[in-house]
Amino acid sequence: MTIDEAMTPVADEFPSIVDPQLYLDGIPHERFAEMRRTPGLVWHPYNDDGFWAVTRHADVREMSRNAQVFSSAIGHTNLWDLEADALEARRSLIDTDAPDHTRLRRLIAGAFTPKNIRRWEEVVRDITCELLDEFVQAGEGDWVDMVAAPLPIRVILTMLGVPIEDADFLVELSNLLVEGTGDAQSLPPDAFGNTTELRMLPFNSPASHALFEYGAKIHQMRTTDRRDDLVSHLVEAEADGGRLSASEFRNLFHLLIFAGNETTRTAMSHAAIVLAENPDQWQRFVDDRSLLDGATEEVLRWSSPILHMRRTTSCDTTLAGTEIAAGQKVVMWYASANRDEAVFEDPFRFDIGRDHNEQLAFGGGGPHMCLGAYLARLEISILIEEMANRSINLEQTSDPVRTRSNFVHGILSVGMKANAGGN
Repeated sequence: MTIDEAMTPVADEFPSIVDPQLYLDGIPHERFAEMRRTPGLVWHPYNDDGFWAVTRHADVREMSRNAQVFSSAIGHTNLWDLEADALEARRSLIDTDAPDHTRLRRLIAGAFTPKNIRRWEEVVRDITCELLDEFVQAGEGDWVDMVAAPLPIRVILTMLGVPIEDADFLVELSNLLVEGTGDAQSLPPDAFGNTTELRMLPFNSPASHALFEYGAKIHQMRTTDRRDDLVSHLVEAEADGGRLSASEFRNLFHLLIFAGNETTRTAMSHAAIVLAENPDQWQRFVDDRSLLDGATEEVLRWSSPILHMRRTTSCDTTLAGTEIAAGQKVVMWYASANRDEAVFEDPFRFDIGRDHNEQLAFGGGGPHMCLGAYLARLEISILIEEMANRSINLEQTSDPVRTRSNFVHGILSVGMKANAGGN
């Protein structure tokens, strides 16, 4: 099957949505809105090939729930292609299909059920209160550095059983990994003692080597010193008669550190900005705490921490009336789906009272729905709740410094002032 160029809208008719430079000014919403208005899917050139851009909410959901056709194991889940050996070396939970995905997910899913996550509520609240109290005492500062970054990394490290004193180092590694999704890296290839070809490392970054080495050290510690933590669980867990291989453990540990830290802190960074910009919505929550769940979901919709995820078709198929050939790249743009006018009334208005907020920050459902969704919701909701308990009214004191990435909607820094005790 070939692409019918006479019938298929192509990105030559639209501005690009893949240039990392674009995202230094925020999500290019007008470009996505134009694609959503275009019937069918848009074919977007990329490198020597291209991909189908899936920008509407309904199409993202349909695609997410059809993992047999829209494969995570064929090709890669990022935009670019990998050689077969690199794909196997870098393969983690998000880059697999059933039955491997089912086996790997079963090994860890139990730790992230709502019941088990609720065990950590007191830990999350203690960490949140400590960081907010320090921020209030300081009066103002970099919200990312002082609150959004340390909160989720300290939580996930506590759950994993990793020394809390290593949090700053692991946040630094996460920042460096995000660089790998842009068009420039600050690290030389041999940083952290790396001798592996960059193409064999996640995000093409030597920071992945450092994270692999760190994970191997923690694995060895828990092999000889079993504790009641998530790493010990992964070391001993069995599914379908087998345990995690060394490569499966290192890639899963890498994913847990990155996803358990980067995406939630991104949401928390955007939460501070949007709440400072919308004091009426903040006061609305302060006056009515029953809106906590709504505020959390709206922060997730607004922030869309992961901008997109790619799949590759395992066979010829059709989506949104567009014929797609086997082996073609199809990319779900969550940042666009979360502003879909067909689903969200006045989608560019931040509204904590939305009914049935069907945000897609954690994916569109299906087998790859984010395992950490409940944990992220818990952390964000406790942060919002404890801010209100302290009568913190945030005032933005500097423009956000955004991540140069078309994959993570990251904020590197943003100045905030804590006007505690009233407006």
